[in-house]
Amino acid sequence: MHLPCCVFLSDGQCVFIRTGDCRGRRSCTVNTHTHTPHTHTHTPHTHSLCSVRMDVGGWSVWWVMVLLEISLQTAASSLDAILLGNSGKKKGVQDTGSDAAVVPKHFLWCHCYHHCPESTNNTCRTDGYCFSMVEEEGGAVVLTAGCLGRVGSEFQCRDTGSSHQKRVLECCTDQDYCNRDLHPVLPSLSSPDGDIHLIALMISVSLCTFIFTFILLFCYFRYKKQVPPPHYSLGLDPDQIFIPAGESLSDLIHQSQSSGSGSGLPLLVQRTIGKQIQLVGQVGKGRYGEVWLGRWRGERVAVKVFFTTEEASWFRETEIYQTVLMRHDNILGFIAADIKGTGSWTQLYLITDYHEDGSLYDYLKSTALDAAAALRLAHSAAAGLCHLHTEIFGTQGKPAIAHRDLKSKNVLVKRNGSCCIADLGLAVRFLSDRNEVDVPMNTRVGTKRFMAPEVLEETLNRNHFQSYIMADMYSFGLILWEICRRCVSGGMVEEYQLPYHEYVPTDPSYEDMREIVCIKRIGRRSQPLDQ
Repeated sequence: MHLPCCVFLSDGQCVFIRTGDCRGRRSCTVNTHTHTPHTHTHTPHTHSLCSVRMDVGGWSVWWVMVLLEISLQTAASSLDAILLGNSGKKKGVQDTGSDAAVVPKHFLWCHCYHHCPESTNNTCRTDGYCFSMVEEEGGAVVLTAGCLGRVGSEFQCRDTGSSHQKRVLECCTDQDYCNRDLHPVLPSLSSPDGDIHLIALMISVSLCTFIFTFILLFCYFRYKKQVPPPHYSLGLDPDQIFIPAGESLSDLIHQSQSSGSGSGLPLLVQRTIGKQIQLVGQVGKGRYGEVWLGRWRGERVAVKVFFTTEEASWFRETEIYQTVLMRHDNILGFIAADIKGTGSWTQLYLITDYHEDGSLYDYLKSTALDAAAALRLAHSAAAGLCHLHTEIFGTQGKPAIAHRDLKSKNVLVKRNGSCCIADLGLAVRFLSDRNEVDVPMNTRVGTKRFMAPEVLEETLNRNHFQSYIMADMYSFGLILWEICRRCVSGGMVEEYQLPYHEYVPTDPSYEDMREIVCIKRIGRRSQPLDQ
């Protein structure tokens, strides 16, 4: 069915434009005119028309079609207004065929930049939002500003962008051209979450490494304190051996000598004695450690306790004392050696015979000697040094040994007035089968006051064992000088003094001794220095 778009009345005839079925009526050509109720202007057209004579029924149809046309025009105007509002553009208020005017909506003026196809002077108008957007295109940062319509713009303005999208959009509605004050910035390529994860990973790895290292060090030092080095081990658990009651130290030593080994007590016996020693009191102290009076089953013994920094000296002295055929009346009697301690501390014990008169140095300071006593001291000391220097051949022979730290403080006085030589921590052995000098790996050096000239000048031939023996004899000569000085002669005795006491200080240096012994040669002159 086709409805008329335009009608008019002329000469008592009703003219229908755009009619459908003419039903056999005549055709005519008419010109259309502008009608007041409409805003559209029609140009002349030629149509196929049907003319009918007006009657009462025709007038009714005509009014119905006029009212229908007005309704259609009003609906069309409303649809146009809705479409214009969604696009952010405003058109003039059109006549809808009624006397009432449409109220205009609130519009916002915005600054437009970069992409403004329908803007004027870089401005645009919208009923929605003004926006500014920054994005990355082809490696370059592009800034865009303009208008957004109200429909759907809220969702776009909530999009804050991300480093992956490489775009940031900001919106505003507070005033005209408000987007000029918006300055969006692209986020950095490295997101904060990524930085936090990297930092957390680094901290975790560092913490785990530190904890693992600490555990390793703790286990290492704990193991080192609990388990002595293999070459310092002196045997198995002392509970594995039993020393019968009533056995004295002299009995045990005699049994070990008669057994044919000649190297001292068995290691298990030494460990047992070491565990059963009771320290009574300290009787001396030196640079290597301390000397204590101890008791084992009522017998007095001397316990030399080495500092932990002197392990090499302890091991060397224990090794020398346990040399085959080492025991001699004028060599300090060795009993046992042991390592005592827990996980937090360690003590190195060297257990020997105890001589209450102490060292020759202490004895000469308090005792004046007659000729016999002086000869007894000198002879016994010489016998002990001779036994050290002598090599004994045999199936289990004894190597020649040089002391290297001979002085009056390392010679002990027995109750019978004889001497015995002690402190063998720096001793060297001569291995004749290999023609080799066994020098200990020890940083300790001898006493500077008793050093031979070749030692002070550092001209000693370290590969020739006889050089060490000659150095010992020089030191022994100074010991004889000390003994003779305390010998009564003509009812008079001199006060005890150390060698070179009038030329060097109490603790001389290498330079002091080198100047006196090697340069001025005081010890080798037969006349006093002032003659």
